Amino acid sequence: MEIATIGFTQHTAESFFGRLRAARIEQLIDVQINNVSQLSGFAKRDDLRFFLRELCDASYVHETLLAPTDTLLKAYREKQISWTEYEKRFLGLMAERAIEDRVPKELFAKRSALLCSEHTPEKCHRRLVADYLGDHWGDLTVVHL
Repeated sequence: MEIATIGFTQHTAESFFGRLRAARIEQLIDVQINNVSQLSGFAKRDDLRFFLRELCDASYVHETLLAPTDTLLKAYREKQISWTEYEKRFLGLMAERAIEDRVPKELFAKRSALLCSEHTPEKCHRRLVADYLGDHWGDLTVVHL
């Protein structure tokens, strides 16, 4: 199985949707806590759902089991904890939630991409989600768009 990941910041709508089309993404799985922020521009939930359908013939899913908690995200963004600590806590949260059992593999039956805001995957929870699922499910290839 292959899972793609993508962030929307530092992308124009043309670049973002072009990458999804080029990768033949059929479903975007939003792993953000807040998917309606005005700061998200074209990537707000309702706009994203429309653009995905119209431009990519793709569907939209919001999966909060794969999102950090507000408290954890705030602690990292306000520099109360380091990336290393954030990563450790988020990995613990996914284990506590048992996402490998609670998120069905069938969710990824369509060619899917995990979405969050970060431009690159290095310090982003979408990468942690994909890596975690790969470690638990096996036979998973991750492609960062």
